[in-house]
Amino acid sequence: MVYVTRGLVDVLLDLASDADPDDVTTGVSVTPASDLEGADGLPPETPVFTDFFLPDPGNPVNAVFGVDLSTPARQTQGRFVSHPVGELEVTRRDDLAQVIFVAVPPWGVDEQSFGAFDRSGTRQPLEIVNASPPGQSLTD
Repeated sequence: MVYVTRGLVDVLLDLASDADPDDVTTGVSVTPASDLEGADGLPPETPVFTDFFLPDPGNPVNAVFGVDLSTPARQTQGRFVSHPVGELEVTRRDDLAQVIFVAVPPWGVDEQSFGAFDRSGTRQPLEIVNASPPGQSLTD
């Protein structure tokens, strides 16, 4: 099972919609359920996707074969990619992460528009949780 917060899904879909007809790819990272507010039903060690790195569409040097070279790989456990003109599936360009979230138009959260896949392109069960990471400040 892949867990993701509703807030992250909403932001990723907004990014995809705003970029349409161009695609978006960005790293996404997890937070343990024990560190989240509102994830009381999950075991404390459960990884939940909560955060993303802002994509930099204006700098093609940072994006090679779907990998953002400006974001250290160990900081992200997954990728988000949008396919404005394509199928809800992983392509050869998308497969460089343990978990890949894929979105296609219309930019909504349903089985035909948003899904989670493993590195080999197999669709994974997805649960969207109504939890949020603890508040952070720029001085933390």
